[in-house]
Amino acid sequence: MNKTNIIVSIGPSSNTKETIKNLIMGGASVFRINLNYFDHSFCEDVINKIRDVDNELGTVTSIMFDTVGPDVKTGKFVDGKANFTEGVKIRVYNSELLGDETKLYIDYYDLIDGVRCNSLIKLNNGHVVLNVIDKGNDYLLCEVVTGGEVLDNSSVHLENVDLPFLSDKDRRDILFANEMGVDFLALSLVSSTEDVLDVNDLLIELGNDHMSIISKIERESAVNEIDDIIRVSDGVMITRGDLGVDIPIERIPGIQKMIINKCHYANKISIVATEILSSMEDSLIPTRAEVSDIANAVIDGVDAIMLSMETMNGHYPLETFDVMKKVIMTTELDIDYDDLLLKSLRSDNGDVTGSLAYSVTDLANRLGCKCIVTPTITGYTAKKMSRFRPKCSIIAISPDIGTVKSLKLHFGIYPVLIKELKSLDDTVKTSREIASKYLDLSDQDKIIITGGYPFSKTKHTNFIKIEEI
Repeated sequence: MNKTNIIVSIGPSSNTKETIKNLIMGGASVFRINLNYFDHSFCEDVINKIRDVDNELGTVTSIMFDTVGPDVKTGKFVDGKANFTEGVKIRVYNSELLGDETKLYIDYYDLIDGVRCNSLIKLNNGHVVLNVIDKGNDYLLCEVVTGGEVLDNSSVHLENVDLPFLSDKDRRDILFANEMGVDFLALSLVSSTEDVLDVNDLLIELGNDHMSIISKIERESAVNEIDDIIRVSDGVMITRGDLGVDIPIERIPGIQKMIINKCHYANKISIVATEILSSMEDSLIPTRAEVSDIANAVIDGVDAIMLSMETMNGHYPLETFDVMKKVIMTTELDIDYDDLLLKSLRSDNGDVTGSLAYSVTDLANRLGCKCIVTPTITGYTAKKMSRFRPKCSIIAISPDIGTVKSLKLHFGIYPVLIKELKSLDDTVKTSREIASKYLDLSDQDKIIITGGYPFSKTKHTNFIKIEEI
């Protein structure tokens, strides 16, 4: 089983029960629905299919919603697109109209007063760039700096414009996510800790202490405040497409490595996203650069990698997933686990559970154990174990389905839902059975069982047992 998790975005190409079933059987960790593109009825349909398949297979699958955030879009164009030529002057309106090669509509209410002259407007993830050279009563006069094609409802980046983080749509979407029992909420266009805390406050109001907040890093302001954003989030997603609009693209590889390291030290989830296998939207064969990109993220110890358009609209969602999994599992053989262990040790806070987690990881690595089985009520022990990046997999067994779902994105953890454990002997017996079920074990293979006992009373890890098959 792979340790680096795979998030699969669901869209028209993958929204069939058969495809979802194959992805779950293949080991997809989390299914993501991007609310930029889909309404609540689509989300409900996908979630019902996932839960039907879970009931059929006896699996537990987690779901992520991706919010729109303080986003600005273009309107629609004649024939669904327009091609802007470098050097041509065009008008940009904030009153709705059908765009063409000479004009377009942008859905930002304060466009005329809020956007300054000599500032840039970037369209379609920065592929088309306009420079504001003058203003009229109801339009901006712009010169096309970088030409190219823009489709209906393309993304818009307005330079030096601050938008309120939580829109009415995002609030409605979060309320809907709460109703549907969504497990992870990916917040688009986070700029500061205040953005994350606003959403956290809303979840507190809803009485929801399960949904994990993943902050998407897409702006330079978020990079500048990354330590504090990591502190108040459950995880961070490095969304390289939008980030590459806000900052020079040559900075992104270094920023990606820096954020993965910081998340690792803080024991928070790290996710890499955007253009992972984009060539496979139309081809069965990935580029060598894409394979190297995935491998570098895996070697750095990222918790999860996300497929976006590849599985939403691509022609080969299952084949793309299989390529991703193959690259991950092959690359994981080359990870320097001892180095990751020492890095984790240097930044550990030295509590009882952390100290035992380090000892168990070191022991498992030295003895060549096939897995670590950790019974857990809250997931705390399993997360601590994941932080030390053992060479073998961590099987986290829990009677709490919320805990099982919450562990789906942590490196190396394979969470399994079980019945309540009644005794230490029951724990050992169940751990052996589950390890044998999910791993190809042979005689004299070793597993380590570790956790807190008694389960409902002990708040830290207090036992380690080595079992030989």
